Amino acid sequence: MRIVLHEAVSGLGNRGDLVEVSDGYARNFLIPAGRAQQATAGVEAQAEAMRKSWQLKNAKDREAAEEIAKLLVARSIMIPARAGAGGKLFGSITSADIVAAITAQTEIELDRKMLHLDESIRTTGSHIVTAQPHTDVQFPVTVEVFES
Repeated sequence: MRIVLHEAVSGLGNRGDLVEVSDGYARNFLIPAGRAQQATAGVEAQAEAMRKSWQLKNAKDREAAEEIAKLLVARSIMIPARAGAGGKLFGSITSADIVAAITAQTEIELDRKMLHLDESIRTTGSHIVTAQPHTDVQFPVTVEVFES
């Protein structure tokens, strides 16, 4: 069955894409969930408009993410924390703490899900955290944790 996607579906396509899927997948999952619509001539024209608007929005989001990257790569984010002997923290620094520090120091709003930490920071010193505000833009953020 030929369908038009109303939203991005992983492994299938983005909003406005015309895709061919099995009849059962379309009738039992995509269409009832409001994620797709069966393709007709009118719907295909509408899909083209959706695709163009999605591409414009995606380009704007990418430019904004690149501007954020330029600002954050050049800086170190300073985070004070209580620490014991050997620089071991009492507790840990999470992605939410890093986002709060970025907002306070640079006035850049990020979502904590944009930061990728393998595990929480538990020692003082310099740490590299990967930020991905857009699917095509990924950059390192230097986080300096010091004893307060």
